[in-house]
Amino acid sequence: MTDRTLFSLAFALAAPFWALLILAPGRRWTDRIAASPLPMVPVIGVYLALAIPVFPQLWAAVSHPDLAGFQRLLALGGGAGAIWAQLIAWDLFLGQWMYREARALGIHPLVMGPLLVLTILLSPLGALLFLCLRGALRCRAGQRPPAPTNQRAG
Repeated sequence: MTDRTLFSLAFALAAPFWALLILAPGRRWTDRIAASPLPMVPVIGVYLALAIPVFPQLWAAVSHPDLAGFQRLLALGGGAGAIWAQLIAWDLFLGQWMYREARALGIHPLVMGPLLVLTILLSPLGALLFLCLRGALRCRAGQRPPAPTNQRAG
């Protein structure tokens, strides 16, 4: 497979899972899939197929990060594709977590759907908005994280 095909395949493998999270919330299958790490495995496979051939350049870019190193990596088809597949896998992981948190907090699917779409497209913005919503709901419900204790067992 070419780098171009693998690049396209990365999102195509994740898209059905995103569709379930957005279009079929609360269904048994959706909840089971959202709780499983398995949807990321095919995307990670694409990542490996793209990353292994450019591993020296990938390792150089991530072990000593600087802009020029990433520019060189992204100039390689496999390098750009590997970063894309990594992003797709991470976004799916983040989306699954957001879905589970939203279900636990009782956030309506009509609110979560757009947040999940935003997370697909611009994950930092989607995650930030979700974290703000999550924090506001927890404050309203009076849920605060437990305070650390300094008690010794004994």
